[in-house]
Amino acid sequence: MIIVLKPKTPEKDIEHILERVNELGLKSMVSRGVERTIIGVIGDEGILRTNPLEAFPGVEKVMPVLKPYKLVSREFHPTDTIINVKGVEIGGKKIVVVAGPCSVESKQMLKEIAQAVKGSGALMLRGGAFKPRTSPYAFQGLGEEGLKYLREVGDELNLPIVTEVMDTRDVELGVKYADIIQIGARNMQNFNLLKEVGKIDKAILLKRGLMATVKELLMSAEYILAQGNFKVILCERGIRTFEDSTRNTLDISAVPVIKKESHLPVFVDPSHATGWWNLVTPAAKAAVAIGADGITVEVHNNPEKAVSDGAQSLLPEKFEAMMKVLKPIAESVGRTI
Repeated sequence: MIIVLKPKTPEKDIEHILERVNELGLKSMVSRGVERTIIGVIGDEGILRTNPLEAFPGVEKVMPVLKPYKLVSREFHPTDTIINVKGVEIGGKKIVVVAGPCSVESKQMLKEIAQAVKGSGALMLRGGAFKPRTSPYAFQGLGEEGLKYLREVGDELNLPIVTEVMDTRDVELGVKYADIIQIGARNMQNFNLLKEVGKIDKAILLKRGLMATVKELLMSAEYILAQGNFKVILCERGIRTFEDSTRNTLDISAVPVIKKESHLPVFVDPSHATGWWNLVTPAAKAAVAIGADGITVEVHNNPEKAVSDGAQSLLPEKFEAMMKVLKPIAESVGRTI
């Protein structure tokens, strides 16, 4: 249910409505726009039939949200959400590029890559400390040691860091070290984990599951927002289809579909979507052209010896070349990079 308030409704009237909603055992979320304020109400909407809120001062109308995802929808929040992470605005005019190795292998290696990608225009550093691998015998990440390297390098170079958390027990570590916590594709429907990160004051990068629909991605985001955390970035990273010439199939049309349905910013991960370094730049070009708010790219200074995802990692010089190609594309759609 959405409560649409009249323009310039006094704050005391808004507080009065919120108090009444809470007294009824419902959860309320406030969305403040330039001209109007909207209150989203979650819970048993049947309660409102016997407790009409239209009579309250400042209320213009009360509307049901027809979408199964309430807080994520544009009905609740008509304007684009912009998330500020240490001065980097996500969802605004500038397209945010996140770059770094698939896995943190050592501090020296991480610092070299971070210096290179920052010099080419990346605004954030990514790297995995906990790695969800198909094989239990593959490299699983350095754990907290890797997180420490990320934090130290990020602080030295003034780069916010993005890293994945796989377990509810590791959320506290993520809060301690990361600026953005990533929920990977394999955990998109780990609802306990989604609820846990919904309680924290950190931005969340939520990746689309390997076989998830756009609706299922948005419903997973709803779990996070329903706990109070509205700092959610959605990420299209390719889905599993019958096609085997690429690692996954990049559903590039998902970007405008999501932006039509939701106010949350949308990233694209061309590295995991394609699986091959020489396909990353073409996929990134498509992402920028179609309206993505950011891209996340894997970069390694020696892909042949990378402990994970070497085949899809760009060399620093290839990353620099990609950034140069993306700039005029961004400008052609009214963005910067």
